[in-house]
Amino acid sequence: MAQNHARSAGAQNGNNGTGAKRLPGRPRSEESRLSILRSTLKLLKQDGGFAELSIEAIAADANVGKTTVYRWWPTKAALVADAFSTSADQELRFPNTGSVQRDMSLQMKRLIRVFRSNRGKVVAALLAGGQSDPELIEAFRDRFLWPRRKQAYQTLQRGIDRGELPTGCDLDLVLDSLYGPIYMRFLIRHDKLDENFADDICALVLKGLQCRPRRRIREL
Repeated sequence: MAQNHARSAGAQNGNNGTGAKRLPGRPRSEESRLSILRSTLKLLKQDGGFAELSIEAIAADANVGKTTVYRWWPTKAALVADAFSTSADQELRFPNTGSVQRDMSLQMKRLIRVFRSNRGKVVAALLAGGQSDPELIEAFRDRFLWPRRKQAYQTLQRGIDRGELPTGCDLDLVLDSLYGPIYMRFLIRHDKLDENFADDICALVLKGLQCRPRRRIREL
């Protein structure tokens, strides 16, 4: 009887009676956060886009209270930008293959795949909504564009350090030249946006830098 009582008490205290605590699962708050992000992406793809999306609808779909949503995100714009950024974070990390042209091309191809997937509707909604809502475009820039831009700076700098790119080139101009065509084609000629486009852009921009006389780099 004493052993049974001790075993029961151990179970109530979160262990199996041997002193080992029961391994916890994913914290409930983290489950709720991920559920909110998934619901945001799901609802954003529906008709109406960002303008029709509401925190109440997201909370209801995620089966959480509205206050739970506001605990993590101060605005709808911040939530939408985070939802998209989180969904693509691992996928859009820059590789380090030892070649700056290959690194950039691989990451750009992954970005094109995201744009061509259902998540492309989310990007379109963010860009469209940002035309009338400065808060949305600012959130998209701060939570999605800038983190990836910083990774791109590091990738290009590795290329400079290895002698693949000339010292002193304008990294912002290089990145604008690489990614600007992708966004333009996504918005204007979506049917012409394929992964080969990334190779073409990289060849044009990065090989052009390698061939250009060093004294003219600052004039670009």
